[in-house]
Amino acid sequence: MSWIYLLFAGLGEVGFVIFMKLSDGFTRTKYSILCGISGFASFYLLSKALLELPIGTAYGVWTGIGAAGSVLLGMLFFGEPRNWRRILFIAMIIISVIGLKAVS
Repeated sequence: MSWIYLLFAGLGEVGFVIFMKLSDGFTRTKYSILCGISGFASFYLLSKALLELPIGTAYGVWTGIGAAGSVLLGMLFFGEPRNWRRILFIAMIIISVIGLKAVS
């Protein structure tokens, strides 16, 4: 169950960052509230995952999901650059997250 908590914590981290971007410097109330909810949910679920998982593994996976998800959504929805180097490094993050799961 802790890995499921961690997966959703990572997705909450992605939501936190995306809603922060959409909040336009916290001037748009709806997205500011969603940012706060996503951030709280992300930290809460991470804390639940940490009850069973090693901190280094859990934190690495959490930040990896957050970073990779944020970059991918940025490329898809916010017009951020798409080039082979960005995709290569995102793939490396994803492979690292899979590796951390495999050795835990």
